[in-house]
Amino acid sequence: MTDALLIEIGVEELPAVPLLKIVTNIEESWRNILGEYSLSCDFEFIYTPRRLVLKHAAMPLYQADSTIEHFGPPVEAALKEGEPTQAALGFAKKCGVAFELLGRGEKGGKEVLYFKQEEKGAPTASLLQAMLENWLASMAFGKMMRWGSRADEFIRPLRWLQVRLGEAVVPMELFGVKSDSKTYVHRMLSYEAIAVPTLQSFEEILSEGAVMLYPKDREAKILVEFDALEAQHGIIIERDEELLAEVVAITENPKALLGSFDEGFLALPPEVIITSMKEHQRYFPVFEHGKITNKFVVVSNAYTDDYTKVIAGNERVLKPRLADALFFYTNDLKNGLRTDGLEKVQFIDGLGTLSDKIKREKNIAIRLLALYMDKVEQETGKSSVTLEKAMDRAVGLAKADLMSEMVYEFTELQGLMGYYYAKALGEEELVFNAIKEQYMPVGEGAELPHSVFSAIVAMSIKLDTLFGLFSVGKIPTGSKDPFALRRAVNGVVRIVTAYDLPFNIDDVITLLKGSYEAFDTMLLSEFIVERINKSLPANPSVIAAVLASGERDINEIAKKVTALNTIVCADTFKEQFSTFKRVANISKEVDLDSDLSIDVTLFKEEAEVVLYTAYEKVINASYHSYKEELEALFGLKRELDTYFDDVMVNAEELDTRANRLNTIASIYKTFKSIADIKEITV
Repeated sequence: MTDALLIEIGVEELPAVPLLKIVTNIEESWRNILGEYSLSCDFEFIYTPRRLVLKHAAMPLYQADSTIEHFGPPVEAALKEGEPTQAALGFAKKCGVAFELLGRGEKGGKEVLYFKQEEKGAPTASLLQAMLENWLASMAFGKMMRWGSRADEFIRPLRWLQVRLGEAVVPMELFGVKSDSKTYVHRMLSYEAIAVPTLQSFEEILSEGAVMLYPKDREAKILVEFDALEAQHGIIIERDEELLAEVVAITENPKALLGSFDEGFLALPPEVIITSMKEHQRYFPVFEHGKITNKFVVVSNAYTDDYTKVIAGNERVLKPRLADALFFYTNDLKNGLRTDGLEKVQFIDGLGTLSDKIKREKNIAIRLLALYMDKVEQETGKSSVTLEKAMDRAVGLAKADLMSEMVYEFTELQGLMGYYYAKALGEEELVFNAIKEQYMPVGEGAELPHSVFSAIVAMSIKLDTLFGLFSVGKIPTGSKDPFALRRAVNGVVRIVTAYDLPFNIDDVITLLKGSYEAFDTMLLSEFIVERINKSLPANPSVIAAVLASGERDINEIAKKVTALNTIVCADTFKEQFSTFKRVANISKEVDLDSDLSIDVTLFKEEAEVVLYTAYEKVINASYHSYKEELEALFGLKRELDTYFDDVMVNAEELDTRANRLNTIASIYKTFKSIADIKEITV
C-alpha cells in the first residue's frame, strides 16, 4: 500500500551558494535514506529560499516484511552429553527464544544451530522522525548556525514543519518545531501561517501566495522576462548561468527589472562595473552594440503592483559602489604601477616575499625567452634585446596591481587591473597584454595566453610556484592541493602544446633548480609526468606507451599521444593489433641496446626478404608527422603476418635465430622510439 507524502521544512532565508553546492548531494542523501529504511520510491526534491520540500506521489505505508537468519555455533559444540552448552544457551538468548525452538542448518560445511525470524515491516509514519533527522544531519553546508538556547545546529533556523502522509499530519519535532498542516506564503502578502486543508491544495495555496515552488519554473519566468526586456529596449543581457542559478535560489516571486546608472561610470573598465554588479548586488550586466551600457537587470523578489520604487532602490544601492570604484581607479592611475611594498608581503614561508618571487620569475622568464627566442622574434618582429627588456618589464610589473586600491577591494581583478593601468600609463602592448594574461589558463578548458610572449610570462609564474613549493616540501598529497600545483602543471602542458614549444622536463628542471634550495627533483619530475597522464585526452594505455618510450619533452609527448591515439581509436585497430603484440612479445628476448644488425645473407625464406625490404623502406622514408610514421610502421602488418606464417623465428641454427630475432626487435625498437607498443591495451 502507498500514499502521498509531503515534507516541507520551513527555514529562514537559505544562503544560495552553499545550497547550490550541495543540492545534488541533498537529493542523493534522501534517496539513500529511503533505501536504508527499505522504503525506496520516486520523489521530488524542491527548494525555495525559505523551504526544503520532498514530494512523494506513492510512498510505501510500511516497510517490506523481512526474514532474518541467525547461524549459531556448530551442533557438536552446542551439545554436551545431550545438554545445551553455554554457547548454545547464549545463541538462544540472542535469538530471543528457548533452546528447544532452535533449528539446525549448515554453514561452512558444518551442521550448526539455526533460527529464522520473520520481521514485520514497521509503519512508515513511525520512521519518518529518524529519517528526517538523518537527512538534515547529512547536509554539509559548511558553516552552520545555532539559535535560541539550542545546542544543535543547522544552516538556518527552522520556523515551520509540515509532514503529511496521506492527509494526516505525522506527529514529530525537529529543532523544537512541531509538525502541523500549515505553510507560509510570500512575506509581502502575509506573515501569518496558512492552513493547508489537503495535499492537493498545497501548491495552489503557494501559487496564490506569490510563491513559485519549482526552481525550473522560476528560471523559466526569469528568462522569458529577459527576452521581453531585450526585445523592448534593444539590449543584450548577459546570461551568467551561475548568477542565474543563484538568483533562482533566492527568489520565490522573481521579476526581472531594468535599472540604470550614471553614464560617467562607464569610464571604469567594464570588468570593474560587471564585478561590482555581480558580486555585490547580483545584477546582470547589459550590453548594446557589443559594449557595456549604463543599464543593469535586477531580479526582484518583491510582490507589488508598482516596481518603480524597487528599481529606484537598486539604482541607489549601486551608485556608491560604482563611485567607490571610480575613486579607486582614479587614485590608482595617479599613483602609477609600483611594486613598492611587495617586499613586505610574505609569499610562502621559506620562499620570501612577493618581491623575491618576482626576481625568481624574471630569471625563469629570461631563460625561457632564450629557449623560444626564434618564435617570439618571428611573432613580434622585434629584436632579442628589445624583447628581453620588455620581458623584464612585464614580469616586473605583473604583480604591481596587488598594491592598488582597486585590487584591494576586488581581489578577483588582479592582473586585469594591472593591464588597464599599464595600458593607460603608456606601457607597450607586449607588456600590458602579458600582465593581463599572466594567470592564464585559470582552469581546464579556460582561455590561453594569446601570444608566445605572454605565454612565457604565464609559464614563469606557474613554474616558480611549482619549483618553490617543492623546494620547501609543500607537495600535494592525495586529493589535497592547496596551492593548485596540479593546475599549474596542467597550464604549462596546455601552453607548450598549443604553441608547439619544446619543453624537456629534465632539461628545464636542470636549468631552473639552481634558484631554489636543494630538493628531490625526481619527485617534481614524477609529479609533472603524472599530470601529463591526467591532462592529455587519450586512451590511458596510449599515454603510458608514449611515456615508456623514454620521451621527456612535454610537447613531443603530446604529439606522439595524439598521433597514436588516433590510430588506436580506429575501428579496425583491435583486430590488427595482435600482430604487433606478437612483435613486442618476441622482442622481450632481445637486448634492445645491443647490436641489432641484420645479415641479409642469412635469409632463407622469401618472407624474410619481403619484410626486410618493406621495413627498410619505412625507416628510410621522411615523415611530416608522427602519425605518418606510425601508419607506415603499422602498415607492415601484411608482411609480418606472412613472416610469422612462413618463418620459424626460433630456428635451431643459432645465427639464423639471432638474425630473425634482430629483425623483429629492430621493428619493435623503431616503434619504441615513438611509443612502447607492448603497453597498449585495446
